[in-house]
Amino acid sequence: MKPQFRSAVFAMLSMVCLAVIPAWGVNKETIQLQTQVQQLQEQMTAMQRSFDERMGVMTNLVERDSDAVNKVAAALSALQATLQKQQGDTSGHVDQLSGQIQSLNDSLDELKARLAKVSKQLEDMQSSQQSAAASTAQVQAQQQAMAQAPPPDVLYNNALRDYNGAKNDLAIQEFSDYIKYYPNTDLAGNCYFYLGEIQFRQGNYQQAAQSYDQVVQNFPTGTKVASAQLKKGFSLIELGKQDDGVVELRHVIQRYPRSPEALQARERLRKLGVASNARPGE
Repeated sequence: MKPQFRSAVFAMLSMVCLAVIPAWGVNKETIQLQTQVQQLQEQMTAMQRSFDERMGVMTNLVERDSDAVNKVAAALSALQATLQKQQGDTSGHVDQLSGQIQSLNDSLDELKARLAKVSKQLEDMQSSQQSAAASTAQVQAQQQAMAQAPPPDVLYNNALRDYNGAKNDLAIQEFSDYIKYYPNTDLAGNCYFYLGEIQFRQGNYQQAAQSYDQVVQNFPTGTKVASAQLKKGFSLIELGKQDDGVVELRHVIQRYPRSPEALQARERLRKLGVASNARPGE
């Protein structure tokens, strides 16, 4: 309590006392009132002292709490700044790591592409080696077979002899061996023709047509071309392919008009009721 307030209280109490006491009041009562006033003053002084002490304690506590709060706030600010800095450093580090990872992924993709390219090259090399090895083995086998095969004239004459002797199975084997060992000679075309003849006699017209066609297509300058094309036409007619057969016979007549094969072709067309030369609508 302030000193001014306390003095005012004392004055008011004195005035009250004076107003209560009669002008002719007894000294004893005055003394008692003064004593009571004095006691009240002492009590108020003690209360003021206690109040001041408590206020001091509370002020000290408030100041201490304020200092603690300020320290805590400062610590929180420092911690927040540290966290923000760490986040910034971490973000930069993460970005750096992301860039490195992306670079590694790009390098990995490039390595995969190179590996695939190298693998393809290796496969191509292996395929080439295998093809070369197969070709070499085939050539070696052909050379070995030719080394073991009879001379071409002997093999052909034996096959022709067996053909004329109606030894068809043996003749087929010998003509086939000749084609196998000596596929590029003129007599190979004759072998195809005689194989076709045997097949035609046996009623195997499909294979016969194929054998005759080998002569026509692969040995166009051979001595059996006209006969092969004529018999090809006959084979096709026997297979029910009359239109195709008629075309072959007409080719024989056009290409070899004075040959015996042309006469046979005209005769067969006559029996079929078909003109030798193609007319519009035929």
